[in-house]
Amino acid sequence: MPAQTLRFLCPNGHLGFAPLKTDSFFRGVRSRPDFILADSGSDDIGPGPLGSDTSTSPQEWQRHDLEHMLLAARDLEVPMIIGSAGDTGANSRVDLYVAMIRDIARRHGLAPFRIGWFYSEVPASLVRARMLAGEAITGLDGRPDLALAELEATDRIVAVAGVHPYKALLDQGADVIIGGRSSDSVIFAAPAIRAGYPEALAYYLGKVLECASFNAEPYGGKETVIGEISMTDVKVTAMHPAQRCTVASVAGHAMYERSNPFYEHVAGGRLDMTHCFYEQSDEKTTRITGPSFTPSEEIRVKLEGSGKVGERYVGFVGIRDPYTVAHVDEVIDWARQQVRERFGDDGYQLHYQVYGRNGVMGDLEPLKDRPGHELGVLVFGVAPTREMAEEVTITGTRQMFYARLPEVKGTAGGVAFPLDEVVRASPAYRWTLNHTMRVDDPLELFPLHLDEVRP
Repeated sequence: MPAQTLRFLCPNGHLGFAPLKTDSFFRGVRSRPDFILADSGSDDIGPGPLGSDTSTSPQEWQRHDLEHMLLAARDLEVPMIIGSAGDTGANSRVDLYVAMIRDIARRHGLAPFRIGWFYSEVPASLVRARMLAGEAITGLDGRPDLALAELEATDRIVAVAGVHPYKALLDQGADVIIGGRSSDSVIFAAPAIRAGYPEALAYYLGKVLECASFNAEPYGGKETVIGEISMTDVKVTAMHPAQRCTVASVAGHAMYERSNPFYEHVAGGRLDMTHCFYEQSDEKTTRITGPSFTPSEEIRVKLEGSGKVGERYVGFVGIRDPYTVAHVDEVIDWARQQVRERFGDDGYQLHYQVYGRNGVMGDLEPLKDRPGHELGVLVFGVAPTREMAEEVTITGTRQMFYARLPEVKGTAGGVAFPLDEVVRASPAYRWTLNHTMRVDDPLELFPLHLDEVRP
């Protein structure tokens, strides 16, 4: 039989994306949780970091969170678990986190402990072999089954792990686990399921904890929350003195961002929240009962893939002339046409983002049927080479200054003001894979490693 309860501390809903807040973290640590955990990745950040094999978060922010968590976990002698290392869970990000853990342990002279990690990258050759053998790589969210052309356009693929690698590494005695790309909820669900708690409650625990204090009110990110699981319920408690986990805040967080708010597809099955019951347990705590879980009939693993579209530059145009403001779409059409005359109709991308439409006047009275009195236009150019992307963006930016509007009789240069230079941005990437692939063993795509850290 499992212990009466297990308690989980989550200090950050996306480790490193912004540093955790230390006051509520230490309040949570003083309550002596059984696990200290944080998810570190998301596809919300877009395909760029995966495709370019980089992190979107500064390394010092990531180190900050890892250091606080590691020191607290070793002091309490409880496991520390990180999922989707370094924003993407790619192999290089896992290696980065393992190296940082070793360095932090050495700097602080920590006693020896065992570190486990697993990788999530999947070689394109493996996926290609499955496809050539006649296996369908099934699309998600309306995507068609994967085509070979899309696979060839992919720079990097990660598989999304379920609970299995975490359970296996805990079984092997890992004190710290650094996970590759993983479903957000499984780092919490895995220890609970391993300890014998119901899967439905374990997955619900993960769902409601993985964004940390986003489940509390008033809104405040990067604050610590504590989740507690028993055989019959889950409880979540805010650690920040001014925050509360209420029925409204917890239920609202559990059901956000899905087409059917009562179902959550997690790695391994479907979490059903149709019959969840929420009650205020105390001023800062909400108690949840009633979720159910249906395991998948076959083992399928989600694959995420990213491919480079091209190099990217950014320009900016400010417009204050009232006539030009009112005809900004014609101005953009003119600039697009000049780019087409120079580069043709394809082989590049040109995008305009207009800010200030239906803006506000100086006295903050809303403009109802009129555009804003001042517009800012961001211009994005994407092309195979830096030189072409730069020229596409310069042309698409500067030609807004020369747009030929029918009522303009002449100008001294006050129609639109482009920046003197365009700025090189990060390369543009796109999602190429949002698919699932059948596996016989839930661990087959996630090689495990275990070592001892001896500072």
